Amino acid sequence: MSKQRILPHIILGVICASGSRVSGKQITDFVYREIGEFWQVAHSQVYPELKRMVQEGLLEVHPVPNNDKERHYTMTELGQSSLDEWLTVPNEETPQQRDIFSLKMFFISSMDDERIVGHLEGQILLLEKHLQHLLNRKETLFDKDYIANNYGHYLVLERAIARNKGQIDWLKTTLSKHKG
Repeated sequence: MSKQRILPHIILGVICASGSRVSGKQITDFVYREIGEFWQVAHSQVYPELKRMVQEGLLEVHPVPNNDKERHYTMTELGQSSLDEWLTVPNEETPQQRDIFSLKMFFISSMDDERIVGHLEGQILLLEKHLQHLLNRKETLFDKDYIANNYGHYLVLERAIARNKGQIDWLKTTLSKHKG
């Protein structure tokens, strides 16, 4: 079974959210700035995918006058219907995880291992820093009008805040058991 390509849907979503023609650089900047909290895309992945999407009829490419290298992209009707279909189907996959902290903790076998406290403290610091970043984003971005027009973005940010708070609570409870 082949793995579903997610990047085309991200690109279509970025173009839809931007409401205009966008360049490959604008797509990668948008991903980094707006969804980088939960999804990363390598710059080197975007351009081959854009070319493939043009060939598939999902995008149209528009040369930029007086610039031989830059191209702008717009969504075709097929691209819009592909995005709409993808947004309609609920997720059926298990959330993917790449959690180095959990991986390291998994391989520590003894509850008396001195490294546990260091890992717990380090993870608390990382998550508290990340939580503050998320709270700052929420305060900066979300007034009543922005929430009304970007409700999904708001929900994803709220979920990330709740997840970080829950992880920090668990880490602190676990740390107190190992220190006390």
